[in-house]
Amino acid sequence: MKEVLLISGFMKRTSVLLSLWFFIWFPLEAFCSTGNTSSSSNPKVINIGALFTLNSVIGGATKPALLVAIDDVNSNPNILNGIELKLILRDTNCSGFIGTMEALQLMESDIVVAIGPQSSGIAHVISHVVNELHVPLLSFGATDPTLASLQFPYFLCTTHSDYFQMYAIADVLDYYGWREVIAIFVDDDYGRNGISVLGDALAKKRAKISYKASFSPEDPESKINDLLVEVNLMESRVFVVHVNPDTGLNIFSVAKRLNMMSGGYVWIATDWLPSYLDSREAVDPSTMNLLQGVVALRRYTPDTNLKKRFISRWKNLKDKGSMGPGGFNSYALYAYDSVWLAAHALEVFLSEGGNLSFSNDPKLRDTNGTALHLSSLRVFNGGQQLLQTLLRMNFSGLSGQIQFNQQRDLIHPAFDVLNIGGTGTHRIGYWSNYSHLSVVPPESLYTKPPNISSGSQHLYGVKWPGETSKVPRGWVFPNNGQPLRIAVPNRVGYKEFVSKDNSPQGVKGYCIDVFEAAINLLPYAVPHTYMLFGDGKRNPNYDEIVSQVAQNKYDAVVGDITIVTNRTKIVDFTQPYMESGLVVVAPVKKAKSSSWAFLKPFTKEMWFVTAAFFLFVGAVVWILEHRLNHEFRGPPRQQLITIFWFSFSTMFFSHRENTVSTLGRLVLIIWLFVVLIINSSYTASLTSILTVQQLTSGIQGIDSLISSSEPIGIQEGSFTLNYLVDELNIARSRIVKLKDPEAYLRALNLGPKAGGVAAIVDELPYIELFLTSTNCLYRTVGQEFTKSGLGFAFQRDSPLAVDLSTAILQLSESGDLQKFHNKWLTHTECSIQINQEEENKLSLNSFWGLFLICGIACVLALTLFCYRVFTQYRRFSPEDDEAEVEEIEPSRLSRRSILSTSFNNIMDFVDRKETEIKEILKRKNIKESKQTSHNSNGQASSPT
Repeated sequence: MKEVLLISGFMKRTSVLLSLWFFIWFPLEAFCSTGNTSSSSNPKVINIGALFTLNSVIGGATKPALLVAIDDVNSNPNILNGIELKLILRDTNCSGFIGTMEALQLMESDIVVAIGPQSSGIAHVISHVVNELHVPLLSFGATDPTLASLQFPYFLCTTHSDYFQMYAIADVLDYYGWREVIAIFVDDDYGRNGISVLGDALAKKRAKISYKASFSPEDPESKINDLLVEVNLMESRVFVVHVNPDTGLNIFSVAKRLNMMSGGYVWIATDWLPSYLDSREAVDPSTMNLLQGVVALRRYTPDTNLKKRFISRWKNLKDKGSMGPGGFNSYALYAYDSVWLAAHALEVFLSEGGNLSFSNDPKLRDTNGTALHLSSLRVFNGGQQLLQTLLRMNFSGLSGQIQFNQQRDLIHPAFDVLNIGGTGTHRIGYWSNYSHLSVVPPESLYTKPPNISSGSQHLYGVKWPGETSKVPRGWVFPNNGQPLRIAVPNRVGYKEFVSKDNSPQGVKGYCIDVFEAAINLLPYAVPHTYMLFGDGKRNPNYDEIVSQVAQNKYDAVVGDITIVTNRTKIVDFTQPYMESGLVVVAPVKKAKSSSWAFLKPFTKEMWFVTAAFFLFVGAVVWILEHRLNHEFRGPPRQQLITIFWFSFSTMFFSHRENTVSTLGRLVLIIWLFVVLIINSSYTASLTSILTVQQLTSGIQGIDSLISSSEPIGIQEGSFTLNYLVDELNIARSRIVKLKDPEAYLRALNLGPKAGGVAAIVDELPYIELFLTSTNCLYRTVGQEFTKSGLGFAFQRDSPLAVDLSTAILQLSESGDLQKFHNKWLTHTECSIQINQEEENKLSLNSFWGLFLICGIACVLALTLFCYRVFTQYRRFSPEDDEAEVEEIEPSRLSRRSILSTSFNNIMDFVDRKETEIKEILKRKNIKESKQTSHNSNGQASSPT
């Protein structure tokens, strides 16, 4: 696949090439008139053409494969019905110009299918020609992804495009966690377009090509040496090499001399390298020594019996070209299958009535006085039909299943992932477009559901350059003498975090100690220098510092940088080394004692429900005790007083009435337990209210601050300004910037009416230091209303951010972070928040379970009581008191009177004492017994 650099003007002006070719090749002769058509309804020979560089790694393998494929087709009586396929070969001779001329001459031979070329550059130009002449172009070697566009409808790639190969490389890079690579590629269509797809694939995985190093195939080793020296000074140590197999080894030869094949380097080659190695029966040991540790991809072909038989025939082929017996590689399989694809398609084409005819193109005509013979190029009339037939083909070839999808790509693209070590190559896995990386052959996965999750990706172990099995980090600090440029905020206030220093380091503070300790935990040296940002007269704008890191003016920023959303969009942060969040600080004063302080322990709802339950339980106990206990009987007024007295006296366990019923005692026991809990809670809460110092503030939190119109103080340079204005919609005119704790104190002392502020909004770490400096004169109000943290910022995709995050976690686990905190940020423990009166009140939420239990007990007791009374009433009859009550004729009673009488009877029954009811029922039972006995005696004395 030796590529040649083609200038863009040459490719875009095919007509100029046509003219030039006709000047060279064609003698003056008579032309057929426009529209003349030649056809053969039953041809004996069908011409197909082949175009590639014969003396190349790919050409040496494909020529004998094409010849044996033609022999196999012509000797097979089951295809083409005895029609002979004739192969016309043309050598591009490693030249884009000559290749184009050879292609045009090939088209003069009335070919119906062209096979090749191997060069993507030549394929671009020839595709314009076959589009005009309607001749399908089957390419086994031109793998440029852009050739698959709608611009070239007659181009069919009979191998897998580099589009899939680049996505396979992206998956390999993602598997090992590398985020930046350097691409080394040949500067032509094949190289540029392939690397462009690699960049797109990496972007989807949040990785990138940090540098594109291109060179011409004709460049001497000195230029390659300069190129590798340049990339060796860069940060990335992962190189993707996408070049031609004929000249690609020069890259590794120079890299070996520059000691770039040693430990820490990663080299990934596309399929050009396995193609080169496979084409040689015995690779020279010195060549293998250059490639130790390289990872490469090779187009995957299943190990079928058909493929094995063809390989066994390879050594016996008579005409194998200049490469000798070792010229076989995977491109031979694709070239062989291309011939059979054309044969199968032609057989279907002819069986469907296709006509192998050619006609002159009216666009290609000669003008008076010209020596061009444009009419010699003729259009294949059945080209469109044959193209559609090719796209429908489906058969098993040497390289696998030959079938095109809707995007005109071969189905099931797959690659071997190889590791070069020792004296040969070792397969460490496979990549397929179906399930990506795996250690099992792709065809065994096609029957299962696709799984491309990160946990399903697997490869075997690799021996990397330097004979190591440890996965290289993939990057180092640039070897250009430049240390890491670290911006440090030149703060005015809160210098405990970071400040200028006269030491050689130039800075000091809590943030600096944390960063230096984390750097020391890394397994590699990190040369760095601190650069102060700000004039020292006012706090710098932290958003501006972060922005300059994103603009590559600094490599990182170390300081009290809060991790917020808009910053994470342009830089990468480490793991937070300190928690943070916005709080409100306001002046406070002692709360005045209230005459109604005894009501504060409970909320209004709690007081209401408690009082209601006192009355409810008193009424329930009265109902249960009324028939049995004389203390719960008497005139209505006395009974009502009894209910109220009994209810509220249970609060102090001083009720004088005794309960005699079982149900009443059960209800009372449960209620007394509830009262005990309520009393204890009330006593504890009231004690706290009366003894603990109560502080109040006019500002209750961020919500009350938003609703007011008073000025608000913030720290200068902080993100708080944007947050309050953009997120909370607070007017910018209310914001007052303060630079240090002294300014905080002055603004709060003055207050909003004297030019100060009503409150200050700042992050919790600063507020803790401020409260300590004021001896807790001020307090925070409300809750912390944002959650964030402080971290170190690096440029996007910097691997240092990941490694330092791990180091910060180690510092946290070892306790070193707390030691640094105690050293720099010690503060007096203030009661941070003021006492919130409403929060201290006991609400119904704390007691609803007790009330529920008590309520259920009362309802059950009343239910049992009613059932018992109803049972007794059914046995009770008002006739027992007929002597005491005047009989009233039922016929004169109205319906309302009957109901009224029944209700009065029931209420009278319920109001009677239990002993009285039992006595009446006892007499009734005796009377019924006597009556029954009398009736029995009367029946016995009567005559029979």
